[in-house]
Amino acid sequence: MMEKVFVFNRLDRDPLVQTNMMRTNQHDQPVVIVGAGIAGLAAAEKLGQANISVVILEARNRIGGRILTQQEEAIGYPIELGAEFIHGLPPETLEKLQQSEIEEVDGQNWCASSVGLSPCSFFPQVDSILAAMDDSIPDESFLDFLEREFPNPSHDATLDEAKRHAIGYVSGFNAADPGLVSVHWLVAEMRAEEKIQGQRAFRSRNGYADLLNIYRQQIARYDVTIQTGTVVESITWKSGAIQIKASGESGPSVFEATQVLVTLPLSVLQLGAVEFVPPLPKSKLAALDKLEMGKVIRIVLRFRHRFWDTISPPGEKATLSDMSFLLSEDELFPTWWTTMPRKEPVITGWAPFRSAEKLSGKDQEAVIQQALQSLSRQLQVDLKNLESWLESAYFHDWQTDPFSRGAYSYAKVGADGAQQALAAPVENTLFFAGEATDTTGNNGTVHGAIASGQRAAREIIETRGV
Repeated sequence: MMEKVFVFNRLDRDPLVQTNMMRTNQHDQPVVIVGAGIAGLAAAEKLGQANISVVILEARNRIGGRILTQQEEAIGYPIELGAEFIHGLPPETLEKLQQSEIEEVDGQNWCASSVGLSPCSFFPQVDSILAAMDDSIPDESFLDFLEREFPNPSHDATLDEAKRHAIGYVSGFNAADPGLVSVHWLVAEMRAEEKIQGQRAFRSRNGYADLLNIYRQQIARYDVTIQTGTVVESITWKSGAIQIKASGESGPSVFEATQVLVTLPLSVLQLGAVEFVPPLPKSKLAALDKLEMGKVIRIVLRFRHRFWDTISPPGEKATLSDMSFLLSEDELFPTWWTTMPRKEPVITGWAPFRSAEKLSGKDQEAVIQQALQSLSRQLQVDLKNLESWLESAYFHDWQTDPFSRGAYSYAKVGADGAQQALAAPVENTLFFAGEATDTTGNNGTVHGAIASGQRAAREIIETRGV
């Protein structure tokens, strides 16, 4: 099959014109962005504001990347299968959502254990453990830190429980292996959260679809073309000259440009899904090796009614009607959350790290059944009742998704400076963005991805003297 060759030429205002015309000055040519996730969209907007043409090549048939909101008109509530919470008060996100209705997550946290349900009381203990982490000493994994700082030779049951909860928090919140994740990185994350009140959480009324729609509208003002269903296979490059080979429904294509911004998820880069010719510099490969992709499977269950409203745990005056989070040591779904403050009959199950490994690759019906069994155990509700009340279920396996291969990134022991190395431009020709390249401690967040896209756009703009 003949390949289509796209040479970008500013003499023709359509950035996707098949042409053999001579190219003009390289600074007049469009920037190619690989990936229409939130980092790519943020970069495209900033480049467009600087009157730089942009072409985005996106493998999926939609924009958003690891933002995946399903709108069900019959429900009137967004179903989030990817990013959901706005963590703290990040300006990168909230400045875009000024006209949107933002709700703060509230409600009670309940813990499920072998003795039943009770209000969670372990947070102060976990906070004291996390506060003991120190990035002024040599780096170590979180598990090594726990054993060194809290050895517990007397086998104090209270301390053992606090350590388990701390491990659960680190592996759950970061989707990380506690035996791999860097203490230095965790400290940087905590400091970044403190700056934006990261202990608070918010949602936009229509989910992260609100943010995508805003970017879609704003990008439409500029010379930006988004080509979905285009899988980039290789990037052949030298200083100031790039050839991108891709495939889509219409067959193979070749795109030529002078600068490309790569926003691919960490795992996609690590697996070599896109071939770089010549290979990326050793410093870039070393940075990739020091970072890891977290694992998460999430499922959203919609019931006929909020059955937990009537559950009154023994010895407790309150029911679960104001339940926001349900936490446990369940091996498959240790964390659940509701739609508080909105009281919808919807609950989301979160399966991080080992839990995700056990569930990944299973079909949707199997995961739904495992989720119902988990919820039945934790809330002590008959499984048959849950099955009869279930209206619908929504599920996405991010590990087997070929265009994500995981949830979001974290740093392994000894990874100091890895994000900076991964983010660094190569010969003013290859540029990099995405949450894994964020250098502010906000890896794994939407606002971190936005900041990385804006940073990469500024780097490109500087090379063009705009």
